Amino acid sequence: MKALVYQGVERLTFEDVPDAAPNTNEHLIRVEAVGICGSDMHAYLGHDARRPAPLILGHEAAGVIVGGPKDGKRVTINPLVSCGNCPACTSGRENLCPDRQIISMPPREGAFAQFVAMPEANLVQVPDHVPMVKAALAEPLAVSWHAVRLALEALNPAMEQRALVIGGGAIGLAAALALKAMGVADTVISEPNNVRREFLVDLGGLEVCAEPDGTYSIVIDAVGYAATRATASACAAPGGVIAHVGLGEDAGGLDVRRMTLQEITFIGTYTYTVEDFRQTAQAIFDGRLGTLDWTEERALSDGARAFQDIRSGTVAAPKIILSPWA
Repeated sequence: MKALVYQGVERLTFEDVPDAAPNTNEHLIRVEAVGICGSDMHAYLGHDARRPAPLILGHEAAGVIVGGPKDGKRVTINPLVSCGNCPACTSGRENLCPDRQIISMPPREGAFAQFVAMPEANLVQVPDHVPMVKAALAEPLAVSWHAVRLALEALNPAMEQRALVIGGGAIGLAAALALKAMGVADTVISEPNNVRREFLVDLGGLEVCAEPDGTYSIVIDAVGYAATRATASACAAPGGVIAHVGLGEDAGGLDVRRMTLQEITFIGTYTYTVEDFRQTAQAIFDGRLGTLDWTEERALSDGARAFQDIRSGTVAAPKIILSPWA
């Protein structure tokens, strides 16, 4: 099969690789759409030791089951594989399983390929009316759905629900959509990149700014750099909640003194639970997350160029979706 293979810092090749082979209780899936994630970009830049070259990246995918009793079923893929037996798994917090695996990290190759193998439990069937490009958004949308759910659960019910999302990429936009779907109408996205900010404004229905002003009961940091953490610290209202989902850099930025004196809750949030993923997929199917027409589609064979364009900051769309069969 053909795949886009990470070969080292800023180097990707489109080449023939061994066919994906499902294990027991796994399905072979023909990948129809797969998104480029920020974590793929971190690996591409050599910033993720968990993803050593050579490796097939990509974990935001949807496709069609090939072979077996469910041949032809359209599915979106939860890429997080957990053990199912540990206390985290049995309590519904599968994302904290100590033995978790995710496609695009060894030992599981990713979905920037024509085929991928996944366990039955990681597949959610996609209705015929939902395009695969939108079904592939279930994974990044679920990341934000999970972050927003945790923030709302931590927020004191007496506080006004006013939210700031830092970063207008796919995770930030998804967080704004999740906030609205969960009833937080007063939401603003801060995005300093002019090209991306104008794209978000043109989508309509979103409040977008270059720099935030005032304080907010909920702050979602969808970037994760020292500068954005500093913004989150300054913009969180007394008694408010910061949900930190970005993985830009490891340290710096938090005003711990202000967070302590103002009793600001800080939550690190990672991926999603199985239930979060299923709820997000259903919200996509029901149209509760909007039209989801903010992606750009390219061929997987043009994937190296797509990464270069994202790296240069010239991509306006929050998400590029690759097609392995184009």
